Amino acid sequence: MEIFEGWPLPVAVAALFVIVLLRAGGTYAIGRGSRAGVKRLLERRGRMAPKFARAESVIGRYGAPVVALSFLTVGFQTAVNLAAGVMRMPLVKYLPALVVGGLMWATLYGVLGLATINAVVAAAQRNPLGAVLSGLAVVGLLLLVELFTRRARAIGGARSEAGGRSGTAGRPVASDEDGASSQA
Repeated sequence: MEIFEGWPLPVAVAALFVIVLLRAGGTYAIGRGSRAGVKRLLERRGRMAPKFARAESVIGRYGAPVVALSFLTVGFQTAVNLAAGVMRMPLVKYLPALVVGGLMWATLYGVLGLATINAVVAAAQRNPLGAVLSGLAVVGLLLLVELFTRRARAIGGARSEAGGRSGTAGRPVASDEDGASSQA
């Protein structure tokens, strides 16, 4: 069974466009309607708080283009739309960005995403064992990437903590006879 089987591509993309407008617009509306509550919830939860803070910072600096381009990301998109709502980004700026971003997302997902999903479903129907093994290989690869990413962050964090006091551009700070600091 193929998703959107028999649907003309423009109709499938239009359906996806409506879905993304409702989802992203709803996220914006939730943020706009509950500014204080959302901020408190994110601060308590901590899980999405860093993404939200980053999204808020980027939106404050670059505005509507960030909202539009966020639709090309996974995960950051929701944070950006929520942050835009919490920051009460004017609808005059938000709606065009939502439309442009939504069109990009719907087109990409409609053409590439659905084709990929349909190919995976067809492959699984032809060779279920091969599909399961391929899926396990992809999961294993993703786990390895996550493991190495965490290890690299831990090493980077340990290096920055071990560096102690350092001046600008990574140069150590030296103290003169009076105890005053100066760049070495």
